[in-house]
Amino acid sequence: AGFVVRLFIIQHDCGHGALFRERWANSTVGIVCSLFTLTPYTLWRRHHAAHHGNWNNLDRRNSGSDIYSSCSTVAEYRAFRPWQRLLFRLSRHPLIANVLLPPFIFVLLYRVPFDTPRDWWRERRELYATNLAIGAVVVAAGLLLGFGQVLKVQLPVIAMASIIGVWLFTLQHRFDGARWARQGNWEFTQAALESTSYLRLPKVLQWFTGNIGFHHIHHLDPRVPNYRLQECHKAVAGAGATRTLTLGSSLRALRLVLWDEERGRLVRLGDAAVTRQRARPGGY
Repeated sequence: AGFVVRLFIIQHDCGHGALFRERWANSTVGIVCSLFTLTPYTLWRRHHAAHHGNWNNLDRRNSGSDIYSSCSTVAEYRAFRPWQRLLFRLSRHPLIANVLLPPFIFVLLYRVPFDTPRDWWRERRELYATNLAIGAVVVAAGLLLGFGQVLKVQLPVIAMASIIGVWLFTLQHRFDGARWARQGNWEFTQAALESTSYLRLPKVLQWFTGNIGFHHIHHLDPRVPNYRLQECHKAVAGAGATRTLTLGSSLRALRLVLWDEERGRLVRLGDAAVTRQRARPGGY
């Protein structure tokens, strides 16, 4: 699972054109990695490029964002209908969002062109080609080793890898101290240093995660390859302005899913309910 996470970071860097000078070399390696990560290379690359233009921007959350790199505001949550609020709470529950949904996303959801415009024909075509290639590999391995054996090895591996990957992606933009802003107050460098985190990990975990914990540096310049991120972190003046997370603080951050515009901070669902109760004269 650790190696699959590292392969995903390599695929991610190829999508940014960060590992090789030639586009074809990045695409070739990225597509090969996608057979292990189960993530369609071209489609994910295009969605992720949109994310890099809009992260932590409250007015552009419908342009390249998703459940893990976005959030709703407290006012929006209060305006939900009861059934919408229930779905929101369920989908953001730490066990559902970070344990149950990641394997579903990587194994099943990435097999279909969800949230993909119809005119993205190249991305759709490569998605189906990736599915055929993955299917061919599974069939070949199953015939050689036994399908039961293949599933007993591959399913736990991709499940653990997807959980780790989603955990990393969530912490990079939703943590205590993260800054979210409206379009008029959104500025690139400030958003990189104050709206993305530095996840400080033990050296072994840092290697398996491809230095993606230096996420503020990655957002400052996505063309920096993963093996240069730590060096750039030490060299960039002002890099210390970003929030440093540890394994302990990262677990607490998973419950921060709403942006409170009045207080200028991320809050838990329970905090939003308390705020609402206090705001009403006489309470409930």
